[in-house]
Amino acid sequence: MHQRQLGTSGLYVSDIGLGCMSLTTSEQASAVIGAALDAGVIFFDTAEVYGAHENERLVGQVLRPLREQVKIATKFGFNVNNGLEGLNSRPDHIREVEPY
Repeated sequence: MHQRQLGTSGLYVSDIGLGCMSLTTSEQASAVIGAALDAGVIFFDTAEVYGAHENERLVGQVLRPLREQVKIATKFGFNVNNGLEGLNSRPDHIREVEPY
């Protein structure tokens, strides 16, 4: 699969990425992410609101052995504890968001 550079950052991603929102089990995530990797996908997208961090944990767990070869994007800016509790894009919150 072709790759493209994002802006002038030197960061390259596959032309096609995988949106991981619907992945809910490790078996499912391993199968779907594995198929994407086999097709040349190296760009994966998640968000902290997908299952209150559960999707980020799942994607991170499956991709951990390949962390240096893939790119993971996550969206943040919410208060996610016991469900979605509103928006929070304050700098202190952004710094405390833990990567999985």
